[in-house]
This record gives sequence, structure tokens and C-alpha cells, in this order.
Amino acid sequence: MNTVDGTEVPQSVVLDARGLRLRWADGETHLAATHLRARCQCAQCRQLRRQGKDIAVAPGIALDEALPVGAYGLQLRFSDGHDRGIYPWHMLRELAAAHDIAA
Repeated sequence: MNTVDGTEVPQSVVLDARGLRLRWADGETHLAATHLRARCQCAQCRQLRRQGKDIAVAPGIALDEALPVGAYGLQLRFSDGHDRGIYPWHMLRELAAAHDIAA
């Protein structure tokens, strides 16, 4: 298992228009762009959630880019122009685990 400071890091990350495909030591998970956009942790999105509002996610939203943020995680750029959120590896792993449970 690849780790950085005790946090599991995926073995590979593949971006496609629909989302991210992450290969972990124990398997592969695909996280949809809509799922990722709705769970953005930037200050603006967190404030909306604190106010009890949902993040408006356009149908058909896509991922345009995934930029590494050091060894910490990824900054995702969505087709709606939103690019403020940083997705740490531990958060992506948690989202992947929750997605597997829900699937």
C-alpha cells in the first residue's frame, strides 16, 4: 500500500469526462464528477452547506482537469468552471468506500 504521512495514496488516478478512476491497493473505484462536485470542500461550498443549502450541480457536469497538490491530493476543475476545492487522498478514499457501500 502506498502511503504519505500515514494516508493511503491511490496507485493510479485516471481522469475521464465522467469522473475519476482510482486504483487502490484493494481495488478500483470510479467516482462520478457529479458526486465529487456535490462534495466540494472549498470555503464557498462549505458555507452553503452550513446554511443548509445544497451545492447546485449541473446535469452532465464533467471533470476537465485533475491537478496534483503535492503529495496531499488533487485539485479538480469541473466543466462549470469550479476549481477551488482540494480533494485530499483520505477524502477520496472515504468517498470511494461510501460509494462502494451505496452501490
